[in-house]
Amino acid sequence: MSNAATVSAAPAGKTLQIGLWAAQVLVFAAFVLFGCMKFFMQVDQLAAMWVWPGEVPAWFLRLMGIIDFAGGAGVLLPALTRTQPRLTVLAALGCVLLQIAAMIFHLSRGEAAAIPLNIILLALSAFILWGRGKRAPITPRG
Repeated sequence: MSNAATVSAAPAGKTLQIGLWAAQVLVFAAFVLFGCMKFFMQVDQLAAMWVWPGEVPAWFLRLMGIIDFAGGAGVLLPALTRTQPRLTVLAALGCVLLQIAAMIFHLSRGEAAAIPLNIILLALSAFILWGRGKRAPITPRG
């Protein structure tokens, strides 16, 4: 057996586990917060903070709120409850794709100032996708 095979088969270390849980909590908090803001706040209040919400249809803004909330909840809750933990991996993939789409959206509108947050959320989501998908998956309950 090669050394590479031995390393990849080794259980995830405590530091990696802590890092993954921390990333999951951060992504959960950010996506749920932004999702609730997009879904519940008045469009003019959001437009005063971010500009773009006042320039897209309200249904699009509310849909983005639902998607953000679902992504944030999906990254944490299935892993935490160990109920269908593979959904955490799918939610992380969705969050990665959402951040790529958000960066394209913001760049197309000349809103480069929004990109650093998207990059941070993309990196955290990609880390969760890799970690929970390949390196430290959560075992289902039962």
